[in-house]
Amino acid sequence: MAMTVGPPGGEDEVMIDINTTPLIDVMLVLLVMLIITIPVQTHAVRLDMPQGNPPPVLMQPDIVHLDIDFDGTISWNGTVLPDRATLERYLRAAAQQNPQPEIHLAPNKLVKYAYVAMVLAESQRLGVVKLGLVGNEQFRE
Repeated sequence: MAMTVGPPGGEDEVMIDINTTPLIDVMLVLLVMLIITIPVQTHAVRLDMPQGNPPPVLMQPDIVHLDIDFDGTISWNGTVLPDRATLERYLRAAAQQNPQPEIHLAPNKLVKYAYVAMVLAESQRLGVVKLGLVGNEQFRE
């Protein structure tokens, strides 16, 4: 028995298919060229802000340097405070001033957090609103 390859009847049909590989290559090149030539979009909002001079600051607030040493010793502008009651008295006087002085709290790197938390809690309880931590550069590593 003989085997024949092809369609039945012995006639060869012509295969009509388009080779799409070159078409896809050309489309990819065109897509890359399009992406390269698109200008970069900047998302900027242009606002015309009024130009003016801010009102001058009439009074510079007093600055109080509150230092906490490594052993928990608290200094108010360089004066060592003997106990917590003295600190409370100084903070109460600062809270009642108008305008309140700026209190710059500078804890030592080795101080226990309990001392710093106590000073912050006392300040909040007595109504001190202008309190800031300074000297934080020592904590960066």
